[in-house]
Amino acid sequence: MFPDHIETDRLDLERISHDSVDVFELHELYSNGDDTEELFEYWDSSPHETVKETYDYVDEAERLWNDVEGAKYVIRPKEEEDGAGVIAGTTGLYPNWEKRSANLGILLDKPFWGRGYSGERADAMLSVAFDRLDLELVVAVYIDGNEKSRRAISKYVERYGGQYEGLLRNWLPVDETVVDAHRYSISWEEYLAMAEC
Repeated sequence: MFPDHIETDRLDLERISHDSVDVFELHELYSNGDDTEELFEYWDSSPHETVKETYDYVDEAERLWNDVEGAKYVIRPKEEEDGAGVIAGTTGLYPNWEKRSANLGILLDKPFWGRGYSGERADAMLSVAFDRLDLELVVAVYIDGNEKSRRAISKYVERYGGQYEGLLRNWLPVDETVVDAHRYSISWEEYLAMAEC
């Protein structure tokens, strides 16, 4: 149902599975590093303290894939890019089949911020959602206060003629609290209109 590999102009997106991704390499992204606090400040999970946590994360990615509940990918810059071949982040597409919609997610390591990678992988995920899965709406949400995500999301949503839907109060459980989140969406009609331009 989901593609194993997605290629964009500057990025390779590869399915997260035990066969395709080195758990130790992925653990480097998800574990405590120099930029971990900033990286996970607006994320809905904590850094992985052990390789076993990352192993379990890959198990969960395989379960979502097999149950057709989600597709998780590692993001790697291509050869021409600075940091080529390393895991720059992860992204996911999570369909809600009953609502004919899907949610997008991304975690990008700090050295790769500001390159437009979020929008580029969003282009690829939108294509999967609309062209391959025949869904009607794609949703992107960011935690209140995350200005970097706000800028990245609003850019590609605006590019596709999508819209800001508003603030969702007490929307997302994070650690021992519940945080507010902002929701944006792009419809199939909006996506199609931009694709035809």
